[in-house]
Amino acid sequence: MPRTPLALAAAVTAVALGAAVSTSGCAAARPRKPGTLRVEAAFYPLAFLVERIGGAAVDVHDLTPSGAEPHDLELKASQVGAVRDADLVVYLKGFQPALDAAVGRDNALDLTTVVPFQDGDPHVWLDPVLMTALADAVTARLAALVPAQATAIEGRGRALDANLHAVDREYRTRLKSCARRDIVTSHAAFGYLARRYGLTQVGIAGLSPDQEPTAKRLAEVARIVRERHVTTVFFETLVSPRLAETVARESGARTAVLHPAESDTGAGDYLAMMSANLGALAAALGCT
Repeated sequence: MPRTPLALAAAVTAVALGAAVSTSGCAAARPRKPGTLRVEAAFYPLAFLVERIGGAAVDVHDLTPSGAEPHDLELKASQVGAVRDADLVVYLKGFQPALDAAVGRDNALDLTTVVPFQDGDPHVWLDPVLMTALADAVTARLAALVPAQATAIEGRGRALDANLHAVDREYRTRLKSCARRDIVTSHAAFGYLARRYGLTQVGIAGLSPDQEPTAKRLAEVARIVRERHVTTVFFETLVSPRLAETVARESGARTAVLHPAESDTGAGDYLAMMSANLGALAAALGCT
C-alpha cells in the first residue's frame, strides 16, 4: 500500500532523528576500557605524565594529534563529548581556548593552579623542575581517584620524579661552563628552561609560533647573532624552519633542532627529547 505524504514525512523524520541520536551517541565519548580511569590529556607532555604515573590504572588519550601544534587545538564534537564524559581532564587553563570552553569543573585538573604561567608563557613543561611539580599534582589526583592502586601510583610518581631530577642535574652539569649563554630560537618557547640554567633566550617570533616577526625583528636578531658570536639558530619540529634559516643565512650561523616537547613527533618520549635538547644546546654554546 503506498504511503501517504504524512506517513512519508513521519518516516523521513524518524530516520533523521535516528541519525541524530546515532551521531550524538558517537560524539559523546570514546569507548571505555573496563577497570581503568579514563583520562583526557590536553597535549603530549601532560599525557606523558598521566601515562607514566597511572600505568595500567589509566586509559589516557592525548587530545592533540601526534605531530600537531597544540597552540592551534580545535576540538571535534566527539572530543568535546569525550572531555565532558572523562573521569579526569588534565590541562593548562589559558593555553588552549577550545579546551577551556569544553572542560567541566568536577573532572578537571588545571595544572596552572600548581605552576602559574609567568608573563603569559605556557611552556612550563620545558623546565624539568617545574615538570616535577606537575608530576606530583598528577600523582596526588590519580591516587585519590583510584585509592585501591594508590601505592603503585605513588611509587611510579616517585620514580618519575627521580628521572626528572636526574634531567635537571645533567642540565646543570653540562651547561655550567659554556663559551656562550645566548640561545636563538624560532619562537620564544624556552624561557623557563633558559631562566633555570642561566641562559638568555632570543626568540625570533613570540610565545606563539603563529606570530610572524617583522622585517625589523629579523634584522635585529641577525645583528644579535653576529655581535654575540652565536653559532646556531634553533628551529622546531612542529613549525617551518623558514625564520631560523633566514636569520642563519643573514648572520652566517647554522641551524639545528630544539624540541618544544609539545607533541609526540616520533623523536622519543619527553625524557629523550629533553636529553636531545641538552646535547644540541651544549654543542651550540660550546660547553665543556
